[in-house]
Amino acid sequence: MADRRRSSQPVIFFETQSINRENVMTKVVSAISATMIWAAVLLLAVPPTEAQSPQSLPLTAPSAAKKAHRLILQVNTNDQATMNLALNNATNVEQYYKSIGEKVEIEVVTFGPGLHMLREDTSPVKERIKTIAEKMPSISFKACGNTKENMTKVEEKEIPIIAQATVVKSGVVRVMELQEQGWSYLRP
Repeated sequence: MADRRRSSQPVIFFETQSINRENVMTKVVSAISATMIWAAVLLLAVPPTEAQSPQSLPLTAPSAAKKAHRLILQVNTNDQATMNLALNNATNVEQYYKSIGEKVEIEVVTFGPGLHMLREDTSPVKERIKTIAEKMPSISFKACGNTKENMTKVEEKEIPIIAQATVVKSGVVRVMELQEQGWSYLRP
């Protein structure tokens, strides 16, 4: 009988050991998860000091303050919401840098169907552009000459461009050249 107990005990011991390992691993994982959750809660619950506040940190590097910030906004769709978004982006960027005393140059470049933004006869935002151009000279508007030429052929009439815009040979090339000069690019 004693031999039977010995042979049956190791089986029970290993089964118990296996169950204990699973329990221990489950408890360890639960403890780690709980610790991580509490750490996240504590980080979110403690308000940042003034030095840690995101509002107190400059968005630009100190070296960037010495040169003008430069932004290209591309508009290539005949969509009033996109045109207004581009104008909102331009004015917001201009106002931000003006508020911190830094220079900014912004070019809104239109081509393809986006040329309607700068057309005298079809622009849904021409009055807004006129106001922006008068108040914010750091924002300029460029119309694609290739698109203007193609629209002239298709419509069989001269395409009038608003006075606040300058025609460039190619809108796409203009965007490329400005990017090659280090301008930031945004397509709203």
